[in-house]
Order: sequence, then C-alpha cells, then structure tokens
Amino acid sequence: MTDVLELFGESTAKAMDWKTIVERQHCPFLGRKCIKIRKSTPDISIGTCSVAHGRRKRPMVICPFRLLERRQIFVDCLHLLSHEPGHELHVVPEVAVPGGSVDYFLTSVDADKVVDFVGVELQTMDTTGSVWPARQRFLQTVSATGFVADERAQYRTTTYGMNWKMTAKTILVQLHHKIQTFEALGRHLVLVTQSELLDYLKVNFAFDHVTTARRQHAMQFHSYSFRGKDGTYTLGLSSRLSTDADGVGTCLGLKAEPKMEMDGIVAQLERKISAQTLLQVA
Repeated sequence: MTDVLELFGESTAKAMDWKTIVERQHCPFLGRKCIKIRKSTPDISIGTCSVAHGRRKRPMVICPFRLLERRQIFVDCLHLLSHEPGHELHVVPEVAVPGGSVDYFLTSVDADKVVDFVGVELQTMDTTGSVWPARQRFLQTVSATGFVADERAQYRTTTYGMNWKMTAKTILVQLHHKIQTFEALGRHLVLVTQSELLDYLKVNFAFDHVTTARRQHAMQFHSYSFRGKDGTYTLGLSSRLSTDADGVGTCLGLKAEPKMEMDGIVAQLERKISAQTLLQVA
C-alpha cells in the first residue's frame, strides 16, 4: 500500500491510466499544469496532493492547491463579504500587502469596480525529507515509468515526515505581518487549513483567547476535515474560530506591523480582475 493518497488530483486507490496522468501533469484544482516542480528538474511536476502520515496513516494534505476543491473554501467566506445581487464574485490570486502577498482575494465587483473583499490564505503541511521517493515507489508498482537499479534502491529507503513546528510558526508570523492591514481597513483575512494543523496551533501556541468565530474579528480561522471513502478524499468545513489583530500577536508575543492604504489593494485587484478570476462554483 502506498503512502501517496492522491497524485495529480486522482486517488491512488483507483485503477487509472497513470502513465498518461503523469505525462500530462495536469492539476484539476488549478485547471492547468501542476506548478509544484522539482528544483533539480523543473520540467517535471511533482503532483502529490496528499499522503498518509504516521502509524495511524492519517490523510494529510501537503499541497495548498488541493484545498481549492469545488472552490468551497470561497463559498464558506461569503458571509464575511458585503455582496449585492447583480454584482460579480471574483477570486483574485496573489495580491501584495505589507509583509508579503495574500494567496487569494474573494472580491465583490460592480461594473469592474471593487465593492468589497476578503483575503484568503491557504496553509497545508510542509514536510521534512522528500515525498518524491514515495511517489516514485507508487509509480513503479503500476508500471507507469521505469528507473535504473540504483535509483530503485534509494526509493525503498528514503522517508518523509510532517514539519509541524516550522509550518505552524511560519504561518502565524505571516498572519501577524498582514492582519494589521485588514483590521485597519475593516476587512477580514481568513486562514484555510486542515483541522490537524489548527489543532496543533491550539495546543502549542497561546490560543486560549481565540474564540468561536465572530464576524467583528478581522482574523478568521477555517479548518477542514480531510476524509476518505472508497478511496476518494474530500474536504469538509470542520470549525471556525476568530480573533483580532492583537490576538494574532498574542499567539506569538509580538507587536503590530505597519498598515497599508485601501487604494493600494483596490488598485491591484481591479488590475487583475478578468474572465479568468470570475468565481464559478461547479
């Protein structure tokens, strides 16, 4: 049994034309070629969406784009958005704010003008070691590709793990850098993650002040379960929590960061809005 649960969006528990899937390198969640590539061979997409972890073989999402399934994460943010009938919904990727960029903006648009927006940050588990050997072992079993003998020996012994501490601390620092802007503008920033990572944050960081979700809080946490049935894995909203900008700082014991004016964000959004960003829920 392979530790790779999904490859290029397809369940490894199912009989598929893996040779064609691997050659195509298509990500169904992005609707284009998988952009997770090997540094040593940038023309090859990795394609591993989720893996089994630990003794209990818990299913863990390791690619953030896997969270885009059915675009449900954006639907689950609609209550935070001021949106009127007749306006369009757009999902705009990678908008710069102080401290970095936000993965997506769910945006309400009227006549090509931004009316309101919600920032959506995706975070899945980073790994220690490499999942590549597990991917290759699986492909060997289905005869999708071939390798020389010394590579096969290496693939039998290389392992990977979940980098809980670094993943958790990195995302909290990033949120702290960005949330001041959203709170100052009266807008929301939503962290979308798997339930296991949010549970780790609650246990290992100061999270007692983070409450059941309140709309008045700028920082929102949406956690999703990731469960399989008959070899098919799906996401489901599990819990919603929230806090304010000071609360994010409390998690890390840090102070506030600089703010950004509304006009700068709106200008970026309006430049990026197109037919490709229009939200269409399948």
